[in-house]
Amino acid sequence: MHPQVFLNLFTFALVTRLAVHPITIALNLAPLMTHASSTRIPIGSIFDINSTIQYSAFKRGIESHNKEPTSLFLLDRYESKIFKQDVYHFFRAMCSTTLRGVFLFVGTANYQSIRSIESFSRKYEMPYITTLAPPSRAWNHNQSFTLFLRPSYLNVLHDVIVTFKWSKVYYLYTDDDGLARVEYLNSVFNKDETVIEFIATRLRNLERCHSTLRQMDSLEHPNADKFIILDVSDNDALQFLLRQIQTVGMNRANYHYLLCSLAMDELYLSEFRLGGANVTGFRLVNTKGTHRGWTRVDPKFLRKTSTSTLESSLMNDAVALARNGLSELMRRHGEMLKGTMRRGQLYNNNTKGIPCRLTEKPTVWVHGRLITDVMKSVKFEGTSGRVSFNDLGQRVNYSLQVVSHLAEDTYVKIGHWHSMSGLKFPTSDKDGSELSLKKLNRTRKVVSIMSHPYMMERKLKQQEIEAGMVLEGNDLYEGYCSDLAKMIADAIGFDYVIEIVKDGKYGEKMQDGNWNGMVGVLSRREADIAIAPMTISSMRERVIDFSKPFMNLGISIMIKKPEKQKPGVFSFMDPLSYNIWMCIIFSYLAVSSVLFLVSRFSPNEWQIEDSEHGPAFVNDLTLLNSMWFSLGAFMRRGCEVCPRSLAGRVVGSAWWFFTLIIISSYTANLAAFLTIERMLTPIKNADDLAKQSEISYGTLDAGSTKDFFKTSNIPTYEKMWNFMTNEPGVFVKTTEDGISKVRNSKGKYAFLLESSMNDYYNQRKPCDTMKVGDNLDSKGYGVATYIGSDLREKINVVVLQLLEKEHLQKLHKKWWYDKGECIVESENKGSGSSQSLSLSNVAGIFYILISGLGLSMLAASVEFIFKSKMEVKRKKRRYLDKMRSNESHIYETTPEKENGGQYVYTTPCAMTTVVSTDSSEQFNEATINTNTQV
Repeated sequence: MHPQVFLNLFTFALVTRLAVHPITIALNLAPLMTHASSTRIPIGSIFDINSTIQYSAFKRGIESHNKEPTSLFLLDRYESKIFKQDVYHFFRAMCSTTLRGVFLFVGTANYQSIRSIESFSRKYEMPYITTLAPPSRAWNHNQSFTLFLRPSYLNVLHDVIVTFKWSKVYYLYTDDDGLARVEYLNSVFNKDETVIEFIATRLRNLERCHSTLRQMDSLEHPNADKFIILDVSDNDALQFLLRQIQTVGMNRANYHYLLCSLAMDELYLSEFRLGGANVTGFRLVNTKGTHRGWTRVDPKFLRKTSTSTLESSLMNDAVALARNGLSELMRRHGEMLKGTMRRGQLYNNNTKGIPCRLTEKPTVWVHGRLITDVMKSVKFEGTSGRVSFNDLGQRVNYSLQVVSHLAEDTYVKIGHWHSMSGLKFPTSDKDGSELSLKKLNRTRKVVSIMSHPYMMERKLKQQEIEAGMVLEGNDLYEGYCSDLAKMIADAIGFDYVIEIVKDGKYGEKMQDGNWNGMVGVLSRREADIAIAPMTISSMRERVIDFSKPFMNLGISIMIKKPEKQKPGVFSFMDPLSYNIWMCIIFSYLAVSSVLFLVSRFSPNEWQIEDSEHGPAFVNDLTLLNSMWFSLGAFMRRGCEVCPRSLAGRVVGSAWWFFTLIIISSYTANLAAFLTIERMLTPIKNADDLAKQSEISYGTLDAGSTKDFFKTSNIPTYEKMWNFMTNEPGVFVKTTEDGISKVRNSKGKYAFLLESSMNDYYNQRKPCDTMKVGDNLDSKGYGVATYIGSDLREKINVVVLQLLEKEHLQKLHKKWWYDKGECIVESENKGSGSSQSLSLSNVAGIFYILISGLGLSMLAASVEFIFKSKMEVKRKKRRYLDKMRSNESHIYETTPEKENGGQYVYTTPCAMTTVVSTDSSEQFNEATINTNTQV
């Protein structure tokens, strides 16, 4: 017969004989090792059917030991899988395994079956290594054969309550052992004369505990701090209870939970912590470490797969305890154990195996006490820390980490507890700031409002999306207030969770006397802090407290940016107004006239010159020459005609000084007017807005800006308030709605808002809005807390420090200008002084030049034609005069050309008449040369 078939038949027969149901008990004999020469030691194991992680750790530990070539013995495992809630079958599985013969047991249990295990072990003196914690009630005997790998957390509970100074504690438990712990704590505090009120409540059915939780929630004021200890048997049940608490709404910021779990970081608390509850617990195994080469566990993976680093670590240490204990036993009492194992079978004296029959007198395991004592004396560093035991089989000389869950789904070690030295907390943070106990177990709720750039939803970048990054907790938000909240929390030292106000309002007093928005949330103590662009006002100061202003601002006017006016053809004349240009023209004419007149009366301006008619008095400063002199001086050019008299020079000097100032002023403004594109705004301040009715204007429908106009006694603002109240549709619900209305109104709507918001949106695309005028008032934004908050003074100091160190100024620059969308456009344009001119800027100058050239050509032509006609008339007149005076003269037939181009006419009297032959001289007849008889 095949050996495996024989083994299966033998197993079935044994199970049938012991009347154990085959579905609930699976008894498998371990395969025999190939090391025939090695000593084989059988070990019994009992696991719950659902304890996959513990079973895998146990199996891996046995196989790892058997593969070591230096092992003094091999371990054979006898495994049983049952439902650990079934105490009867648990006992029957142990009985059937001892009948086969084992040295000791390694396995799991629950608190309902632990006493049955202890009773069985003590009755048969069979060592049992379990991963449970010892019961809170002490055994009624001196000798215990059970070794508990899981340490007790009873003393650390006491130390945490004392350190946190809780005066009233709600204790929720699910089994008798939890009741024993709360009774022990209550008795200890009574002995210490420490006044602590324990309100213990047993949750018999976790699926139907909503009414109990609601009743406990209603015992005190909704905003009062409540300190609750959750003592649940395992992490799965604890996780289920936390979901029920979240459903009831008991995960608010004023709730402080202490979890009786040594594997708190294996719980999923992100959704539970969204309400701001404070959660503290304990950690025995550091999940970030490597478990000595056999596993590396990710806490998030553990939570998703319902596995446990703690359970696998404890089972790994249980196998190590059995291996080290048996090795020590072989070293100390090897000779005594030679007769125990015969041909692969265990003999208890002369009895094969350890009989386990209820009808017979129990036969104890002869080496049970010896093995147990050796196991208790073993000390080693395991994956769960230092492993050592006292006489009762309980862990001693161990340490626990006190951890707190943060909003970012991370666990932070905030303290350390040792069974010898007690609880210790760090006295300062990494940056050296004082670490208070309130920081260790309290998460503040920070309420804010969605408003750019103060609080915005964070959007993942493409590389973050590809990396599978998921935003949770405070990482969901970004902005000025988000960064400010982190600065304040880091400076003071507290955890916080950001929550957006539900109604989306800052805070306004309603008709029933209550406040809405963030002011209402703070006044009802539903949050600890409000960090938002909320204005400090006297009305709000009556119900909440404000810190020093972290930003100063005022109400400003936003309008749609008008179209830019490009320079015209004659824009070079814009540096001087129309009136000045007219005054310059009249001054020019006046100076020319005065210069002409003074030159007429001054003898120094007259001089004698020879002419064809003889000597004559000549004055160069004619009216045209005077105008030419004035024009040359104005254009900064000289002239060949200059005044000689004292009066004329006084006039010229005054004119020169006048033109110097005018030209200098003109030049100073010319560059700006030619390079800068100006915008003609329809309004410039609040007075312009109040005087007109074509452009409507409004504010937010709830907030300090609306209250300012509502309560103002200034006539201009009263007039504006009357207009807004009578004009429908001018009030908007959000700032974004107001900005959108300005952009879509085609310049027919102006929005009144805080200057900081005005500056921000003016830097956002499509860059079509602008701020006009000065601020209408002066106010500030402050961090708000409820009246009597312990954070008010600390926040005041922190805000002042941030202002002095210019951190807030850098933060403002970051969110307003560094992230602005219109900066690149303005930088490309540059300043007016460095921008190059276009043809349209100076086209008028070319037009004037071309006009001057054309006018000069026209003047030359007219002058030529006029001069020619005048010369012809003059020649004709002279000719006719000569003809009349010399009628008897007879001209020669042919004139002679002589004397360099002059025609000579000969008369009978031998008189010669010389006629010039200039180009302007024309004759209509042929040359006449006749002789005249006298």
